[in-house]
Amino acid sequence: MEALERLLRDHGPTLVFVNVLLERLGVPIPAMPTMIVGGTAAAQGDDSLSVLFGLAVLASVIGDGAWFVLGRRYGARVLRLLCSISLSPDSCVRQTSTHFERWGAWTVLLGKFIPGVGSVAPPLAGVMRMNWLRFMLLTTAGSALWAGISIGAGVLFRRQVDELLERLRGAGFAAALVVGALLAAYIALKWWERQRFYKSVRMARITVDELRSLMDAPEKPLVVDLRGPTERLSDGRAIPGARAIDLAEVERRIGDFPKDREIIFYCNCPNEASAATAAKALHDLGYLRVRPLLGGLEAWVAAGYGFEAVAPTPR
Repeated sequence: MEALERLLRDHGPTLVFVNVLLERLGVPIPAMPTMIVGGTAAAQGDDSLSVLFGLAVLASVIGDGAWFVLGRRYGARVLRLLCSISLSPDSCVRQTSTHFERWGAWTVLLGKFIPGVGSVAPPLAGVMRMNWLRFMLLTTAGSALWAGISIGAGVLFRRQVDELLERLRGAGFAAALVVGALLAAYIALKWWERQRFYKSVRMARITVDELRSLMDAPEKPLVVDLRGPTERLSDGRAIPGARAIDLAEVERRIGDFPKDREIIFYCNCPNEASAATAAKALHDLGYLRVRPLLGGLEAWVAAGYGFEAVAPTPR
């Protein structure tokens, strides 16, 4: 603990830059505590506050800019990659898309203060083809606000931070062990929740070939697109004839689902998380002919089946 404190005081700005950059690139190493301690050290004259603030903002903008470029270049594949490694894959993109629908581009500015949103907002903005200049202005402003609040907290509460560091120094290895155990417990809890979620929605999937055969039958299935408006428009494709219904509205719109037809839900998320959730909800309400589509929209397109364009709607 004493070595960590010495490192923070001797190389505060550099450590803050590296920590912020790693966090913005997706490495689960929180940067806010480092910025707070860095602010405390700078307030005591060890470093320049302006240099510390500038490096933190620069690192944040570099990390967000990298994800923005990847989103513009690779589209929804980047979002699926993020969700596949997320501890909450069922809500990874959906939550951020919801914020985009409510706040628009301001999500880029405010997302850093919302868990789970800050990491997805930059690539999602790229997928949505947000204007370069607009994105850079918003992410720079958001980074400045985020870094300013964190470093400012270190300056404002420097006495309390010093007291905390003194106590941690006294505890030595035991304090580091407790912090490590709490972090490990949190990751284990999220992993267990993820596995429990997948187990709860484990059910038979329908393949794209089976769905295509059903669509040629006299009794056509009801195909439901569970992606949010932002995700549908950014992708621009949909299975022909699919009805767009948000996952949160499935149970409220129970009257829209006939019990005498096949109901197929699809999404564009890892392990068909949203589609399986919706299918299980209807199954629990007595619907027996309901299944998620294995592989979602990407599997449908990869199989060479036709799709229809999603027409943009006025905001």
